Amino acid sequence: MHHYLRLIRPIEWVKNVIVLAGPAFSLHLTDARALFAFVAFCFAASACYVINDLVDCAADRAHPTKRERPIASGAVSRGEALVLAAVLLGAAIGIGVVFLPNPATLTLIGYFLLILAYTFALKRRPILDVIVIAVGFVLRAVAGAAAVEVRVSPWLIACTFTLCMFLGFGKRRCELAQLGGEDEAGAHRATLRRYTPQLLNQLTSVSAGIAIMTFLLYTMDSGSADIHPPFKKEWLLYTLPLVAYGLFRYTMLVETGRFTGPTQIVSEDRGLLLTGVLWVVIVGGILVTTHAPPKAGESVGDAGQHAATPP
Repeated sequence: MHHYLRLIRPIEWVKNVIVLAGPAFSLHLTDARALFAFVAFCFAASACYVINDLVDCAADRAHPTKRERPIASGAVSRGEALVLAAVLLGAAIGIGVVFLPNPATLTLIGYFLLILAYTFALKRRPILDVIVIAVGFVLRAVAGAAAVEVRVSPWLIACTFTLCMFLGFGKRRCELAQLGGEDEAGAHRATLRRYTPQLLNQLTSVSAGIAIMTFLLYTMDSGSADIHPPFKKEWLLYTLPLVAYGLFRYTMLVETGRFTGPTQIVSEDRGLLLTGVLWVVIVGGILVTTHAPPKAGESVGDAGQHAATPP
């Protein structure tokens, strides 16, 4: 059981918090369907991790830490891993079919197919590999909004995509720094032969700048004439110093070679963890204290938006 838990990587489930973005910003976080969507994506993501480890077991054996993964080390057989992946995927789709609206379930399936394509082919394409990962996070956010039947702000989608692209390039920089060079890194991940520290530094810097700009545009977008945010979204602008510090500190840490990726950085670096917690607390305070119900004839807007009801 210990090896099975390591194989499904529950610590990585924190990435699925993005599923709750739409419900949170539309003030539907207490809707039970948001939790079901989160759990479904946790199971689907774990199924993807198992399949990825099956495909990459040979390359993982060349990695200083990934060689200890259950499949690479031989602790879990390939047959057991296949059964586990099937059970996890079945549970994810089952939750979607029973508890979630059809658009959310279809987005969940689309996410799984995208990551499957990434695992078998797209991760060998430099630049495209990171873009696909970022699109996967966007699908998570869209599914979370679809689960509670609200629409997602286009700027929130753009902000999610650029932020996750920044984190993805940072992860590649972590791998390059940890493995010591392009040749050694290439033995583990083929695309790392095409990445250089200089290129990744540039891509990380550019994507960080775009992420900050899209965050600013998101906070300043007041919505259309008949759709209004359910809270004072412009107040999010005052969290910009925390956003900038978090992105720049992450950029600094990826070059140390001490971390394998974003999850380990966020969980082990106290400065970044404190910044994230403080941002969540402040944003939560803004959502609660500035909440205003829509006027007659209007629909709830922003990160999640209800379509206006016809008269």
